[in-house]
Amino acid sequence: MELAGKVALITGSTGGIGRETARVLAAAGADVVITGRDAARGAVLVEEISAAGGSARFVAADLADPAAPRRLAVAAAAAGVVDVLVNNAAAFPAAPTLSQDVESLDTALALNIRAPYLLTAALVPAMIEKGAGSIINISTLAARVGMPGYSAYGATKAALESLSRAWAAEFGPAGVRVNTVVPGPTSTDGVVAAMGEEGLGRAARNTLLGRLVTPREIAETILFLASDRTRFITGATIAAGAGRPAV
Repeated sequence: MELAGKVALITGSTGGIGRETARVLAAAGADVVITGRDAARGAVLVEEISAAGGSARFVAADLADPAAPRRLAVAAAAAGVVDVLVNNAAAFPAAPTLSQDVESLDTALALNIRAPYLLTAALVPAMIEKGAGSIINISTLAARVGMPGYSAYGATKAALESLSRAWAAEFGPAGVRVNTVVPGPTSTDGVVAAMGEEGLGRAARNTLLGRLVTPREIAETILFLASDRTRFITGATIAAGAGRPAV
């Protein structure tokens, strides 16, 4: 199995893309650390992965708390050096700029920029000492295409993409790789519920392949970047959106 003997930490992994990523990385042999605010959902996912023969544990964390990334790093490292870090947790402030409230903006800045910054800073020293590691940051189409109502979300994710490039330059000489995945319209439970049939159809028609991306497809892209198959790839941004990021 591709990730046998490796520890993988996925933030925001009790639902959506993060949950599917935990399943896929565990199936590839990783010892998966699931994290989020919902302990009940985390426990269900741990049980599911364990029943399938995988290894997983849950660590509760509210990464909007500035002290949480360090605590999470310590808890995750109890299983050994974290070999794969997927910075997936995010806040989605959806509002026009003129009506965006400060609290939602601050939460987006905390979750989408500060948390991955502090968590990466806490985990990278052990990766550097080991001479290997893979960090995968999850961005969004809104970081690349102007979308009304998503100025704060898009800006924070664009900042995360900038961090990916800077970290690739900083950590590459020590063997630590940093890449970004940019999902296009993805059929998570939340997206399906929010958009409805008409909205989903419109989103699908706006992709070059005429369909939405599944959470499993995004998770498999993350696995690809986490694995040794891409040991020569760093500083890359992978558009995983059925062609939507291209148009």
